[in-house]
Amino acid sequence: MKSFTLPRITVWSVLATTLITAGVLAGIARFTLGLGATTHLSDQFPWGLWIGFDFLGIGLAAAGFTIVAAVHLFHATEYEPIVRPAILTAFIGYLLVVFVLVIDLGRPDHFWHPLVMWNPHSVMFEITWCVILYTTVLSLEFAPIVLEKFHMHAPIRWIHTFSLPFMILGVLLSTLHQSSFGSLYLIVPNRLHPLWYSPLLPVLFFVSCIASGISMVLIETLILSRNGRTLLSTRLRANLAKITAVALAVYMVIRFQDMLSRGALHEMTRLTYHSIAFYAEILLGFAIPFVLLMFERIRTSRRGLYITSLMVLAGFALNRMNTAITGLEDWPTRTYFPSVLEILITLGIAAIGFTAFTLIARYLPIFEADPAAPTH
Repeated sequence: MKSFTLPRITVWSVLATTLITAGVLAGIARFTLGLGATTHLSDQFPWGLWIGFDFLGIGLAAAGFTIVAAVHLFHATEYEPIVRPAILTAFIGYLLVVFVLVIDLGRPDHFWHPLVMWNPHSVMFEITWCVILYTTVLSLEFAPIVLEKFHMHAPIRWIHTFSLPFMILGVLLSTLHQSSFGSLYLIVPNRLHPLWYSPLLPVLFFVSCIASGISMVLIETLILSRNGRTLLSTRLRANLAKITAVALAVYMVIRFQDMLSRGALHEMTRLTYHSIAFYAEILLGFAIPFVLLMFERIRTSRRGLYITSLMVLAGFALNRMNTAITGLEDWPTRTYFPSVLEILITLGIAAIGFTAFTLIARYLPIFEADPAAPTH
């Protein structure tokens, strides 16, 4: 008779349980009392922390279409070991985004309206359908991993028969709505601060999500590569770091060239609330990580790559929050700061995402122990 052993209690398990419990209680309060009583949203700021979190979650999930396109469409087979973790990251990210959108809706019982009430002239309509369709594609891409765990090979062969069209559709859909999130703010040129408003917002959103998505996969693999287990080789991690550096460089060139052409560079010389937020975003998440990733010692170091990837994610988060919140503020007359319940719900959802990734990676065949050898 097997003895029953309790799961090992760690600092993360206690913290995650606390955050998830607090988030569930805050969510109950939101649906019971309504948005007005539980959030600091208003007519001036109808979109707040939760929309910024959606932008962040969608961007972090960008590794899904990036790695799938590289491996299965362009035959970069050396990146095969990270296809599954990239798909899992994207799948969890999109599910959490859908969850947050339902919470953020003023009438969550009307979530089904875009399915039957079409408005093809709306960017929101395009984003809604892209998210729905791409989440469906991700579920089909993730299904073989679950079926493999239970040795159900016949459905896997059937899914692989149609896998290429699904992958192409997934890359197309993800590309469309990654950029379309930036298009949402093209309608407020007179309100969004010049440091963030740009006609090239769709392009900037797309390029930045490539760097953040790859950094997210790197952090996940580095965290789970413990106790002598190597999920990705040092060479492969270094190659991914190079791709991140290229994406950061392309982003900064496009952004500063655009600011120069619009005459917005002078906003950087004024010490204001907005310029401080801009410098924090650019230096922390783009310029400093780019410089660090130029050194091979950083790219091949676990600690160096981990810290640099965290900086990329922090800068990416600042960029999305600055676009969604800071750039629309006019300190001190028109400001927004999320309520305690908004923060608790957001932290609880984030904890659910990290916990789900850890558990799924533990019990399903997500990572390859030995990366596949590259082909010529």
